[in-house]
Amino acid sequence: MNHNRRAFLKTSAAAAGLAISRASLGDEPPVPAEELDRVAAEPVLHADSLTEPVRIESMELLRNGRVFLVRVRSRDGAEAIAVPNASRLRDAYPIFLNRVAPFFVGKDARELEPLLWELYRHGSNYKFQGLAFWVCAAAAEFAVLDLLGQMTGKPIGDLLGGVKRRDIAVYRASGNRGNAPEEEVEYLQKIVGEIGAKALKFRLGGRMSRNADSLSGRTEKLIPLVRKTFGDGMTLYGDANSSYDVPHAIRIGRLMEEYDYGFFEEPCPFDHLEETKAAADALSIPVAGGEQEFSHWRFRWMIRHRGVDVVQPDLHYYGGFIRAMRVARMAHAAGLPCTPHMSGSGLGYLDLLHFVSCIPNPAPYHEYKGESGIPFACATSTLQCENGVIQTPSGPGFGIELDPTFVKKAVAVTTL
Repeated sequence: MNHNRRAFLKTSAAAAGLAISRASLGDEPPVPAEELDRVAAEPVLHADSLTEPVRIESMELLRNGRVFLVRVRSRDGAEAIAVPNASRLRDAYPIFLNRVAPFFVGKDARELEPLLWELYRHGSNYKFQGLAFWVCAAAAEFAVLDLLGQMTGKPIGDLLGGVKRRDIAVYRASGNRGNAPEEEVEYLQKIVGEIGAKALKFRLGGRMSRNADSLSGRTEKLIPLVRKTFGDGMTLYGDANSSYDVPHAIRIGRLMEEYDYGFFEEPCPFDHLEETKAAADALSIPVAGGEQEFSHWRFRWMIRHRGVDVVQPDLHYYGGFIRAMRVARMAHAAGLPCTPHMSGSGLGYLDLLHFVSCIPNPAPYHEYKGESGIPFACATSTLQCENGVIQTPSGPGFGIELDPTFVKKAVAVTTL
């Protein structure tokens, strides 16, 4: 690992209050595999204050327009409603209805953590291994976590080991690709100005495009233009969405290094771990990845072998808070920062806030794509971004109350 990547890890560690050893910055794996396994195996969920079983009576999938909801009820009358990833459930919902929700009926919600493994095994669900299955598992986990939060009076972060911070600094992310560089810069100025962000991220390349750009020369022109426009005080990130092979990734990464970018996200095909590591080893800019990952063991490989410098589990795609916390812990043990990828659906920014509030190793900034339009009230935070910072709710569970009228209008989703 070269000097600039080390400097990034030290800066991120300082922001998170981490102590980084010399061994963790060398070329050898920073910790033995057994240590990664140990920290990943430590209990995540803390619901000890509930002394009696919380038997799940029902778990329903509801839909209001394009928004999905998961409602869980206990046998003693407690209820919680969570907002899953609608953009993926629109296709994957039969897995939720047929294989996930029925499994939880009758189970003790306090046992959510070991139940996730049993769900994976149940009825050979492991044969459905992948994003479609884990999005459905996350939908159930979110609802059960909110139920436990409502019953204990604790926010999500306290259920997962303790809230360490409430004020979360965010970066503004653009989802554009294929517009002219000047148009993208104008758009970036707009969205950054709306929230006073101190960091931003935009798209590079053509997305899974085998080195083709979305417009000829767009990436090479955009990288210096964004730096010139925003100046040295703005932290800049670039996301290639698996656009490049190793030589092209190195070429684009070198240009990003020249203009002092903060990290280079997913430069190579996301599931080609060796190519991603080869690009990361050749560059001084930190490489980020993990958005599409659903395997604990591949995350373990990335962390142990320094395939990435910034670890990015997606709370929905990877299967929920508990599994993602294990990834964050492994990254922490290896001296790497963690920032969750934010799915652009549901209440992704709220999910992100709760996760970052309790992980041991947050990166300096975290993804924000704007509000969702889902109506709710929050008594403990405005959830408005001011000067690039959003305050995490401190109320029970997710700390919000969905508009009762919106929920009432939602209809049950059933199998065909």
